[in-house]
Amino acid sequence: MYFAMPSLRRSRHPLARALSLLLGVVVLGVLLVFGLVVAGVLLVGGLVLLAVHQWRQGRAPAKLAASNAHAQPAVLEGEFVVIRQGRPVAH
Repeated sequence: MYFAMPSLRRSRHPLARALSLLLGVVVLGVLLVFGLVVAGVLLVGGLVLLAVHQWRQGRAPAKLAASNAHAQPAVLEGEFVVIRQGRPVAH
C-alpha cells in the first residue's frame, strides 16, 4: 500500500506568502508560550508538593526518634547461597 500526501500549492502572491509566514510564526509562538506555561505550572506544583512532603516529614521523625530511643535496632534476617564462579547454578 502506498501513501502519498497531496502536493500543496504555494501561492505566488507575495502578500499571501508573507501572511502565511506570519501566521506560521504566530502559531509557533503560541505553542511555545503554552508549553512554557504548562512547564511552569508543573514545576511550581512539583516544588509545592515537595515542600509539603518535606514539611510533613520534618515534623514526624522528631516524635518517632524520641519513641525509638530505647528500642533495639531492627535486624534484617534472611537466607543466602554462596555462588562460586565457573560452576553452573540451577535456581
